[in-house]
Amino acid sequence: MPREIDERWIEEAIERYQRVEKLQAEFEQAVGGIEVTVRSPDGLVELVVAGDGKVRDVVVSESFASHTARDLSRAVKAALAAADDAAGWARAKLHQDMYGEFRPLSS
Repeated sequence: MPREIDERWIEEAIERYQRVEKLQAEFEQAVGGIEVTVRSPDGLVELVVAGDGKVRDVVVSESFASHTARDLSRAVKAALAAADDAAGWARAKLHQDMYGEFRPLSS
């Protein structure tokens, strides 16, 4: 006995898939457009990072000359860690804003 095909269900599934694909492309574009600025705790380094994690700008404070290379290295590492956290937060917020209306497939 052949199975019946629910064409309406298939059409709805295709429409949903196409909508998700379109949203994914919009999400990727939007992520690249978000910028977050972070600073190291000591203020030596400032980074501008995009939502996709790419560093867009690095500014080293004029006061770096009075610090050791080790201090500057620590400041860069701290700023990079903060930038990674900030970019992750920005991606998660954007994801929630764009995909919040979709219910999970398993409920």
